[in-house]
Formats: sequence, C-alpha cells, structure tokens
Amino acid sequence: MTDGPVGVALVGAGVISGQYLRNLTSFPDVRVLGVADLDTGRAAAVAREHGVPVSGPLEAVLGLPEVEIVVNLTVPVAHAAVALESLRAGKHVYGEKPFAMDPGEGAKIMAEAAALGLRVGGAPDTFLGAGLQSALHALRSGLIGEPVAVTAATQSLGPESWHPNPEFFYQPGGGPLFDLGPYYLTALVSLLGPVARVAASSRRARAERVVGSGPKAGQRFPVDVPTHVNALLDFPGTATAAATFSFDSPVNRRLIEIIGTEGALSLPDPNTFEGPLLVRGPHDADWRELPVSGTTASRGIGVLDMARSLRAGTPHRASGELAYHVLDLMAAIAEAGERGEFRPIASTLTAPEPLPDGWDPYAATLG
Repeated sequence: MTDGPVGVALVGAGVISGQYLRNLTSFPDVRVLGVADLDTGRAAAVAREHGVPVSGPLEAVLGLPEVEIVVNLTVPVAHAAVALESLRAGKHVYGEKPFAMDPGEGAKIMAEAAALGLRVGGAPDTFLGAGLQSALHALRSGLIGEPVAVTAATQSLGPESWHPNPEFFYQPGGGPLFDLGPYYLTALVSLLGPVARVAASSRRARAERVVGSGPKAGQRFPVDVPTHVNALLDFPGTATAAATFSFDSPVNRRLIEIIGTEGALSLPDPNTFEGPLLVRGPHDADWRELPVSGTTASRGIGVLDMARSLRAGTPHRASGELAYHVLDLMAAIAEAGERGEFRPIASTLTAPEPLPDGWDPYAATLG
C-alpha cells in the first residue's frame, strides 16, 4: 500500500502486549488487524479485549495481506526467528528489545531485510518521548556546552519480588544489562551518537534467586547471567560514559547525568516518556528544572513513527541500525566483562533526528 493507515499485527500476547495495544489502537495512522501467540487461546482473549479482528498462530497474521508491519513482542530467544519469518512473508518488522540474542542473529535480520527491501525497527522507543527529546534539544542548543562525561545507572534488587515468572530475566538475553541496558544505551546513543569501544567488569551475586509473588512464590531458580555490570563507553569525538546495570542493589537508582563544558544535565528515567529534566550551571547552587515538551503517549510511538515514515519514504527513528548497534554494545560489554579489556565496536550509525515540533500520535495524517 502507498497511502492510508498502516496495517499492523502483534506477535506475542504477554504482559507487554496490553500496553502496546492500548496505544496502537488509539493512533489513527495505524490499524491493528491481528494478534498471534503460541497460546492461541491467550491471543484470542487479548484480541477480544482490544477489539482486534483476527487472532491465532503466527501464520494466521502473516497471511493477512493488509498487515504491513509485524510488532514482535515474543520472548528474547524467539525474536530473531519470528523476525526472519515475518520478513520472508513480506512484512516490515518492529521488535521488542533486545533486537536479537546476539549480534550474529541481529546481522541476519539486517541482511534479510536489506535483501528483501523491507524495514526493521526496534524498541525501546522511550528516546522519542518528551523527556529525552527535550534533552536532545537542550544538548543541541549548546545549553551545557560540549559533552565531556556521562554517569548512568540503573540499580535495584531485581524483578523477582514482583514478577510472577521472573526466570527469563536471569537467562541469556536477560540480566540487568540486556533487560534494562537497552533503555540507557539507546538514550545515550540517540543523544551522543555511536560508541567506538567499551570496557566492563561484571559479577553474579547469587547462583539462585527466589520467586517472590504469584503462584510460584517461594520457588528457587538458577541465575545464569551477571547481575551487576560496570561499563565504560567511549563516544568518539565527544564524551566518555560510566554506566552501572545492577540487580544486586538495595539502593534503587535511575540516573543519567551529562557533564558539559558549560554545565550539566540530569535526564529523566529513560524507561519513561517524560521528565523531569534538570540543568545546572558551573556556578549554580542546585539543579533547576527545564520545560519539557513532546509526546508522552508511551510504548508504540516507535511503531507509529515507522508507519508514517514508511508512507513518506523517509527514515524512521527507532531503526534497525540503532537497535543493532545497542545489541552490539551489550554483547561487547558482556564480553569485556569476561575478559577485562576494551572491546572495539564494529557497528555504527547516524544518530536519529529529533521528532518535528508538534508531532502528535493522535492526529490522522495518512488519510
């Protein structure tokens, strides 16, 4: 199709699908036509709840000619297989993070899409929200001068206290680096550009964890990934960053601070779509809040930007190149943590342009 709203289908009817469906079904420029899941009963229930006309297994939604974009919300281990099958069915693909389990899988997705002339994109799209877009504008305005250094941290005791099925958070493709790292690394790359090299140190505090809620409360399960990672990232020609990703900390922390030659910015939690955004000058006694503008429509705006860009023939912002570079970073950080050395980053990209002023997800722009 070349005009009108873009047809979308979701694959994976788990917890996160509800947030995507609430948003996507409210955007006039997309039409949600199908929900697929290995558990077809769950797919049917989710489809009914959100007024989606078709549900069933993957092949049921891939067979819908009106579906142009598949939104891949499956578990990380299935991301690459579902993406490749969808591309081979002639569909563009937008996937949840991580883009794939490793850069090798990610490269196959990128190569397949290029060969077929199709688009791929990936979460997180939080960098398109008002908080981080306003931070991007502040940086580009020269408010804090040239960026010099970044401190970033996401610290907690892990998700097993509240998630009824937390095991996958502690398997390959999970852990604080692969689960929460995409939000922080995507934010930093969108603000500062690609990373040239990384170093890291990592630890695993406990060999087992305990489910803290739901029907499996009290059950023990193994931890197969590092649960505390410290990383150094070099942005060529700009800043250096120190980042901590931890599921071992009794101190909860969500932090990105950028130091520049003329001041500092304190960014909002990159797992959200809004503020507060703070600035501090060289001689200021404390932080002051900056005005924040842009959309706070939440998860799915990356899919919408992809749909609108598809119609316009322009690059979309939550691109496969961005998601692949972040995957490459996480894999290199994990390897550097094992080897205790700097690792070069082969992938690169042009940082995405900011959304235009007045970009409104609830406007009908495609007829």
